[in-house]
Amino acid sequence: MLDLRFIRENVDTVRENCARRGVDIDLDRLLELDATRRALINEQQAVREQRNEVAREMKGRKPTDEEREHGKQLQERESALEEQLREQRSELDALHLLVPNTTHPDSPVGRDEDDNRELRVIGEVPRFDFTPVDHVQLAERHDLIDFESAAKVTGHKFYYLKNELVLLEHALVRFALERLRARGFTLFQTPDLARAEVADGLGFNPRGSESNIYSVANTDLVLVGTAEITLGGLHRDEILDPASFPLRYCGLSHCFRTEAGAAGRASRGLYRVHQFTKVEMFVITHPDDSSARHDELVEIEEQLFGELEIPFRVVDVCTGDLGAPAHRKFDLEAWMPGRGEGGAWGEITSASNCTDYQARRLGVRFREAGGGGTRFCHMLNGTAIALSRALIAILENHQRADGSIALPSALVPYAGFERIG
Repeated sequence: MLDLRFIRENVDTVRENCARRGVDIDLDRLLELDATRRALINEQQAVREQRNEVAREMKGRKPTDEEREHGKQLQERESALEEQLREQRSELDALHLLVPNTTHPDSPVGRDEDDNRELRVIGEVPRFDFTPVDHVQLAERHDLIDFESAAKVTGHKFYYLKNELVLLEHALVRFALERLRARGFTLFQTPDLARAEVADGLGFNPRGSESNIYSVANTDLVLVGTAEITLGGLHRDEILDPASFPLRYCGLSHCFRTEAGAAGRASRGLYRVHQFTKVEMFVITHPDDSSARHDELVEIEEQLFGELEIPFRVVDVCTGDLGAPAHRKFDLEAWMPGRGEGGAWGEITSASNCTDYQARRLGVRFREAGGGGTRFCHMLNGTAIALSRALIAILENHQRADGSIALPSALVPYAGFERIG
């Protein structure tokens, strides 16, 4: 979240930022509640000081009836102020949590993904001497995915991976984990569940109609949509040693998303599903270092998909397409020959610099060198491999005229075979 003092002192800037990001929030009401809260706190402090003064004056002697009545009135007033503060804090917190992070000045201004700015294209879009098909048709041809049985057992947008695709998914996981370990990342296999308050701290809405997260009935738990949640919660309410920065974490987890309203050919097959496996990168660092670490995450994503021989482009995500926690975000979009009519770009990774927005909500701080005060850390996240979409890109880009699918050479040692079909 943004510091309330920052919002008070920069309300016009915050208002403009909310408008550019398409966030509708009553900032005037937020400021009114904040002013009321501060006034109540000041009055509460004054009442406590009066109670303490009365106690000092009565020390060592029996209080008079007037003093006893005055002390009772002060106590009742303090209790009333505490109740008022509790009510104010509830509404204030609800509004405060809706305020998005600041936005990098170089982020393109726009409404949705159509306004994202293309920065560079890596690799060449394949030119086939045959008519390519999409991953769903390839999977049917080679018996690799069963959507129909999964729909009977679990529901629409779930799936069974079968045969070589099971081995290929595990090969991709091992490939990503080894590359990240070589880059200094600590490897985690994280829980698939987290407390709702931790998800909320990372900026994910765990409850309500707008939530993209599954809740577990009769508990305070949710199914995580990304290991960003479980990795981000690791150091909740801790003060970290800046000498250990940057902390580079890699999390392997299942991811669960409701994906409400998603439909159409562009979301066909594995592209938009309710459950998938992902290898996630998460970094905690000093505020002065977060921009460099953001570039590092994007560079790692480019390296991984370069080795997988997938043509992709890097886009600078526009203001209206940024999630609330992100200060700036870069996406990698792979060329998917079976997407749309004649092929199209499809998102495969994201890398976000969330500055201190998440750390402030989670209470993750560090102490300045030389015995100084504490500051909030900066947190960043990036997709290494989202398995469902990586499989789409591999199957469709590496299909051959005879109907087979060649594996990228980097995956062959992990998969144990060179070709499907």
